[in-house]
Amino acid sequence: MSFFKKAFMLAGAIAIAASAAVTPSLAEEGTGQQLFPLFSYRTGPYAPSGIPQWAGYRDYFNYINEKGGVNGVKIFVQECETAYTLERAFECYERYKNGYAGAPVAALFTTSSGFDAAISDKARIDQLPIVSVAGGRGDAVDGSVFPYQFPLLFDYWTEASIVVEHIANQVGGYDKLKGLKIATLYHDSGYGRETIQPMGILAKKYGFEDIQIPVPHPGEQQQAQWQQIKRAGVDWVFFRAWGVMSPVGLKTAARVGFPADRIIGDIWTGSEEDARPAGAAAKNYLAVSVYPSGTDFKISQELKKNIIDAGKGDLKDPTKFGSVYYNAGLVQAIIFTEVLRTGQAKFGNHPLTKEEGHWAVEHLDITAERIEELGATGLLSPLKVTPQDHEGQPAAKIVQWDGTKWNAVTGWLKGDRPLFKDAIFAKAAAYAKEKNLPPREPVAN
Repeated sequence: MSFFKKAFMLAGAIAIAASAAVTPSLAEEGTGQQLFPLFSYRTGPYAPSGIPQWAGYRDYFNYINEKGGVNGVKIFVQECETAYTLERAFECYERYKNGYAGAPVAALFTTSSGFDAAISDKARIDQLPIVSVAGGRGDAVDGSVFPYQFPLLFDYWTEASIVVEHIANQVGGYDKLKGLKIATLYHDSGYGRETIQPMGILAKKYGFEDIQIPVPHPGEQQQAQWQQIKRAGVDWVFFRAWGVMSPVGLKTAARVGFPADRIIGDIWTGSEEDARPAGAAAKNYLAVSVYPSGTDFKISQELKKNIIDAGKGDLKDPTKFGSVYYNAGLVQAIIFTEVLRTGQAKFGNHPLTKEEGHWAVEHLDITAERIEELGATGLLSPLKVTPQDHEGQPAAKIVQWDGTKWNAVTGWLKGDRPLFKDAIFAKAAAYAKEKNLPPREPVAN
């Protein structure tokens, strides 16, 4: 039985068990508010990357609620611990997919690439928008095939092209890539394998040697892989790690003599939690960043004044304020509130249903001017979604670790998304054929 069939059967069993989960005493608790189910993982091996994110979410929502909510509608956060497991994520999904305690759900923001892939069939049946900011399944950018999934802001295919773009800039141009050896050292999972195809396409176009090296979960042993990199004479490493694999990899690279400034980490391999535990081995390490760190953004200063310094913040460790993962939660919370504003502009200032939320996500348009109004210039790049394009305009910066903090070394880079369009949409078409999905009806404005 396939993974996805098992996942679908699991979801069905959980749905039955969850049908009586809401007690009558909770029936009115969320009335008049907008539900935000927060799928967290404060426990398990990936908790260090999760805990600051949830604080970013909660602190921004607290700030919005203290200002009266989104056009008078407050956000009703219900946290559900998944421990980053598929089974518990499905339990959370069944609990909140139809709203909770009188508060409707407009969209579900997920936090696991594995869950994003496994939920595709269920989301289509339930017609619930699934938003995966800077993650999720890459072929879901095709809204004609995946009407209810939104891998907003960034995708791993674009990330691959941004890494190659940065390397080209360092060596003197794309024509200088020919003959170089670029190794992708990746977490051997669906997330990690997502860049194999785009790196192959880029290698064919520019003439570099594409070397793919997997690391078994959780990545605590990497000596053999880094020795292979060293023996092969690799020029650059695209490091797609997660959790403990990140600092272990940087320490191992240092032991075999591979320079940190020739390692470019993935967006989930470029946080303080990835670099700091590696100590001196991480100095000058590079990473792709969709979520720049820092506290100088206007919205960060607002949060510090009104939430953090007022003792209302969710962080137990105040040094995490403004960290990469904290700002990841902050950015995603901003996007959610902008979805609500978009929907309210059409349907009225009330809590949105999932149908209204679906329309809102498909018509989301966060301009540079709006980002400035939000106090998020430099923190968030412009984002425009359409019924056909469920991602927007992906962009990221390259940042570098100086031993204590991350510093941006580029502006927003956009990569070569058009290069991959045919391949990505072909994957979506193959999925539609496999599932025998009918063509989507045109969407009215």
